[in-house]
Amino acid sequence: MKAIVCKTWGLPDTLVVEDLPDVVPGPGQVAIDIKAAGVNFPDVLIIQNKYQFKPELPFTPGGELAGVVRAVGAGVTQYKAGDQVIAFSGQGAFAQQIAVPAQAVMPMPPGMDFDTAAAVTLTYGTSHHAVADRAQLKAGETMLVLGAAGGVGLAAIEIGKALGAHVIAAASSDEKLAVCKAHGADDTINYTTQDLREAARAATGGKGPDVIYDPVGGIYAEPAFRSIAWRGRYLVVGFANGGIPKLPLNLMLLKGASLVGVFWGDFAKREPKANLAAMQELMNWLAAGKIKPHISGRYALADTSKALNDMAARKITGKVVIQPQR
Repeated sequence: MKAIVCKTWGLPDTLVVEDLPDVVPGPGQVAIDIKAAGVNFPDVLIIQNKYQFKPELPFTPGGELAGVVRAVGAGVTQYKAGDQVIAFSGQGAFAQQIAVPAQAVMPMPPGMDFDTAAAVTLTYGTSHHAVADRAQLKAGETMLVLGAAGGVGLAAIEIGKALGAHVIAAASSDEKLAVCKAHGADDTINYTTQDLREAARAATGGKGPDVIYDPVGGIYAEPAFRSIAWRGRYLVVGFANGGIPKLPLNLMLLKGASLVGVFWGDFAKREPKANLAAMQELMNWLAAGKIKPHISGRYALADTSKALNDMAARKITGKVVIQPQR
């Protein structure tokens, strides 16, 4: 089988395609023929050794996938060859085959296509954990989403609307904001042409957003936090802008506000039952049409470097997937 291999830390163009032995599932594992693998911003960071998750070299990147079970290891009774499944692997998904622990696998809902299934786990899992669990967003509250046209941003918009909130989307272009509106955003802010702090306050009648969802960091964090409502919750999701902001702690004091960290990968490992319940709610929302992944591109396995370069250059809205069998 073919797989993308990271042999040295570096930019996406350092990745190579190699022929590797077909996978054989060990005890408690499920071997899967991968039909689609989701691409996420952490993939860009992991191959440069700039992420909190640091695999040993060499390795195959890619953390989420959908495919067909090819074989199961000893002790696995809930899956069989031919089952269509979704898996969160952490690494190894940019390949034609993978073996993962059975507890990292879930059945694909009937009628779902592989590309959609591969686009749900990390982005929607992260955003559900952030918005519903960590922020405890309530119906009638207001949430500001930074980097709103990205994968986790669009997921946060849809989840906020599913919970009954008023959602303000902030992004870097009118074209991206149009995508946000199509996914349910009530108001929009173009933070390249508008003052983010003032626009957020204006959109909330001067009150400020109850929840701020920030996967961007960098220069946008402080003006966003200065707009937050009394008892607001600021979700620290990631740093796609490249810089880790240093917020003055007096801002939290003055607003009675909270900084709330979001690390879905560790949450899924530490609290698997809670994560499974969250994923089930997401699947129910998906079936009801309340959420719908926006897949803006599909790449062959050989074009994985291009997919990651496009992600790093912020050319992508929503999600893109690798189709390893192409």
